[in-house]
Amino acid sequence: MNERFAMQYSTIGYDVSEGIATVTLDRPERLNAFTTRMMEEIIDAADRIDEDDEVRAAIFTGAGRGFCAGADISDGTSGFFDVGADAELDADDEIARDGGGRLTLRLFRCLKPLIAAINGPAVGVGVTMTLAMDVRLASDAARFGFVFARRGIVPEAASSWFLPRIVGVSRALEWCYSGRVFGADEAERAGLVRSVHAPEQLLADARAVAREFAESTAPVSVALTRQMMWRGLGMAHPMEAHRADSRAVAFRGRSADAAEGVASFLDKRPARFPDLVSDGLPDIFPDWSEPGFASGQDADRAAK
Repeated sequence: MNERFAMQYSTIGYDVSEGIATVTLDRPERLNAFTTRMMEEIIDAADRIDEDDEVRAAIFTGAGRGFCAGADISDGTSGFFDVGADAELDADDEIARDGGGRLTLRLFRCLKPLIAAINGPAVGVGVTMTLAMDVRLASDAARFGFVFARRGIVPEAASSWFLPRIVGVSRALEWCYSGRVFGADEAERAGLVRSVHAPEQLLADARAVAREFAESTAPVSVALTRQMMWRGLGMAHPMEAHRADSRAVAFRGRSADAAEGVASFLDKRPARFPDLVSDGLPDIFPDWSEPGFASGQDADRAAK
């Protein structure tokens, strides 16, 4: 095993087959409730996915009858926040960071397509972690709940950014104001999930979607497309997208992948794209700066 990924997983399973990685949340006795350890392991798995050229797409699902029942609050409010109630709070300190947000921000940066196969209840962070994924499929046994106001807290995992962009601000607010739990059919109607499946068919159907992404496409082109779409959601004007598009087309148009894509089309044969994500991506966002967590860090980064 690469020393970079020496972590031994205790809360997730990780498997790669036919170019598709499957990450399984694996605490079935707790309905896969989310812990700091699980966050760390999923982030490590995301690093593996990005750096393994054999992996073309990833599926996230849950062991047992649940996807993820939310934060593990069996020990009280420490499931929400690691700092004791009596400790002085510095909201800009790294220790104050929301674990769900640390996870979704890592998924946001991923270079491979991410698919959620939601096999059962997905509540709190159990649903918000999926918002940074590209496609969500649900079992007809799945249930969803943005239950934060019912626990005396607020939406987390950067879901106030992701959720309105997926289902619209009015639906997002309705779900978060009420905190009610709702079924897969409502989630599908609102666009939260792509489709609803029989439980025994869910993973097979998710793999079929993953194969569509993995077969006959150039990995570098897919990685750039993911960055262009997700980062584009925060752009103030379409000119910003035009700049990135133009740089991407210029770099990709001169690539070995582009030559192979045209040749395979003319020869009427499957393409064999040679470029690898691990070799690095062309810089199509020269002005992009990854924001920092603490107040003022963005300005500090821009000044350096």
